[in-house]
Amino acid sequence: MLIAGNDVENFCDDLKSRGKKIVFTNGCFDIIHAGHVRYLTAAKNFGDVLIVGLNTDESVRKLKGDSRPINNQFDRAEVLLGLKAVDHVIFFGERTAETLIAKVKPNVYVKGGDYTLETLPEAKIVQQFGGRVEFVNLVAGRSTTNIVEKILGAK
Repeated sequence: MLIAGNDVENFCDDLKSRGKKIVFTNGCFDIIHAGHVRYLTAAKNFGDVLIVGLNTDESVRKLKGDSRPINNQFDRAEVLLGLKAVDHVIFFGERTAETLIAKVKPNVYVKGGDYTLETLPEAKIVQQFGGRVEFVNLVAGRSTTNIVEKILGAK
């Protein structure tokens, strides 16, 4: 289910009141590939409900450049919600997910192994309310950037 931004706190409070362990991750998820599927499946294994913070189109452009995203935010959300591991998606437009994490207050925040506690700006917020941060190894050679480069090279 796509969660409306103004409903996220109440939505997550309700999940927690029912004893659900919330796992949160975030990203652009522009062209879904095997690396994404493995990452999201591993993330879901840390709890009961996986919520994905999905960068809006505007924020993807700021992070990745004017040629991205390839797929618009609604298509990206639909694909994510079609994956078995993903329970809910919420859009966010900031450079980092700190503001959204402060509303979700996940039990577990998951990011890829290319981050560390020191390089992850969201880590401090998660730890402030008693959540923990977990890192999932990335799948070598699997990235949207690699896919785009391969397509462009096939001209």
